[in-house]
Formats: sequence, structure tokens, C-alpha cells
Amino acid sequence: MAGAMVAAPAQARDQIQVVGSSTVFPFTTAVAERFGQQTDFGTPVVESTGTGGGMRLFCAGVGADTPDFTNASRGMKASELEDCTANGVTPVEMRVGFDGIVIANSVDGPTLDLTRAQLFLALAKQIPGDDGELMDNPNVSWADIDPGLPTADIEVLGPPPTSGTRDAFLELVMEPGCEEAGFEGDTCEAIFEELREDGAYVDAGENDNLIVQRLQANPDAVGIFGYSFLAENGDVVKGARVDGVDPTFDNIASGEYPVSRSLYVYVKAEHVGVIPGMEEFIAEYTSEAAWGDEGYLAERGLIPLPADARSEAAAEVQSLTPFTAM
Repeated sequence: MAGAMVAAPAQARDQIQVVGSSTVFPFTTAVAERFGQQTDFGTPVVESTGTGGGMRLFCAGVGADTPDFTNASRGMKASELEDCTANGVTPVEMRVGFDGIVIANSVDGPTLDLTRAQLFLALAKQIPGDDGELMDNPNVSWADIDPGLPTADIEVLGPPPTSGTRDAFLELVMEPGCEEAGFEGDTCEAIFEELREDGAYVDAGENDNLIVQRLQANPDAVGIFGYSFLAENGDVVKGARVDGVDPTFDNIASGEYPVSRSLYVYVKAEHVGVIPGMEEFIAEYTSEAAWGDEGYLAERGLIPLPADARSEAAAEVQSLTPFTAM
């Protein structure tokens, strides 16, 4: 792997630091634990800050007081790449697998079969009225949207604005859901990013395990989080069908499940060869034992990339190919 020059202060630290997405957190944590057990390097410190928060920390500059990697449940934005570049940071993208965003509730609650249009009508801050003018969302219960849905009040626990899961949910559910509900594209562009602030949508923070616990306590509530948390907690929560498709491993891997996305880890090229163990940590993450079809990350709920895509992703990160925004 190619080395990189970095300012001397980075040499003051001998333990890898990772920040970023709560969705990718359990996967990177698993790699970090295995890495710490099987090498002479210290176990990397992995912190869940949300994708947006992780990008800000990662792109803030080079040196021992900045992280070496950031987890992301969406791709790096052009504006974030600009921040990185302005601060002397060269990010290298490592696509690590697929994930589905699930709409889940307690196993003691009703079995949900939702469309993206229904989710839009439940969660949008404003929706067009009969006259086409925007109005505050009047839907109180799920049955207000469709009489075939539960009569329970709408209470959805989901990610905060700093979360990549929220970004992906807006892109994959709210925007197409608005159009599927029959509204004009220009109108949808103006409203799909604004979620309700009247209690129907609850910003539950970056701790997805906390959402699972709150669903257990309230069978009428619904949560939004990554598939891995459904896989790990299938005894207490269940996933809703979305547009008629169940959120299963196979449906996410095939792309049939409509709320699927790629997951990423970004590497700070300037720290490679300076912070001890970064090359070896990348090698562990991209090993078949970790992210392969039968790897330990699949056991944690990561949907692996196809074999050829894994090979391509490994080659790019191991050669420190700089990331360029689409």
C-alpha cells in the first residue's frame, strides 16, 4: 500500500480512531475487536457520531487530534469533499457492503404492510391539500391515511439530521413516496426533506439500540434503523413490508427491497504509514474472513458486496485511490 506524508503531530498517537455512522458502527467495531485480538496493535477506538458528524470531524484536518477513518451510511457529499480538500485531507472511499433501512415495530404490535406513499403521508411536515396549497400534515393515526392501516396514532422514532440513515430515508422513501402519492415533482422537491415536528416523528438520536428498546416498551410505535439491528433483535422487533417486499437479507442483496443502500468507510490517506496499524486494519476489513459471503460481518447483518465488487473496492482502498465526488 502506498504511504503518505503527514504532519509530525499525528505521530503522537499509536491507536487508530474511527468516527461516524451508527449503522456502520457495529461492523467496524467487530473488525476493530478482531484486529485488537489477533495483532500486536491496540484495539481501534470506534465512536458513533452519525455520518454527518463523522464527516465534519474527519475533514477538519490532519494530525493526532483528528480521526483516521469515518463510517458512513451514505456516500460523501461534494460539499464534504470540498471541506476535506480545503483542510489538506485526502479521503479514500471503501464501500463495505449493503444495508436496508427497515421500518420496524414490536413483535407484539400489528404486522405492517406499508407503501412509500403512505410513509410520506405519515411523516411529511407539510402535504398538499385538495386545493394544491401546502398545509401542515393533518394525519393523526395511520388509519387517517388508509382505513386498512392500524388506528394507532402515528409515532415514528427515527434518526436525527446528522444521520446518513436519515439522508437515505429521505432520498429512498420520502421523495419517491411524495411522487407516488400523486403530487408534482416540483412540489415534492420543496417538501420531501422536511419531517414532522409535532410529535409524530421523534428524533431518537444516533443510538439505534435505544430505538429498539423504546419499541419494546410501546407496541404502537414504529422505528427506522438499519437492517443489522433488525437481524440482531428479531426476537423483539419485526420489519414492515415496504411496497410489498419484506426486508430480508436476500431481498436487500438483490435490490428488490426498495429501501436499500451502500455502506462506506472513508480512510484519511495522510495518516496511512504514520498512525500505526492503518494498513493492517484495512487489510482485515477487506479480508474474506470479514466482509466475504461467509464472513463474520455477514453474521452481524452486513449484506456483502458481490465478489467482483469486493475485489475492486479492496484494490482501490489498498492503493489509496483518492475519492472524487460523482
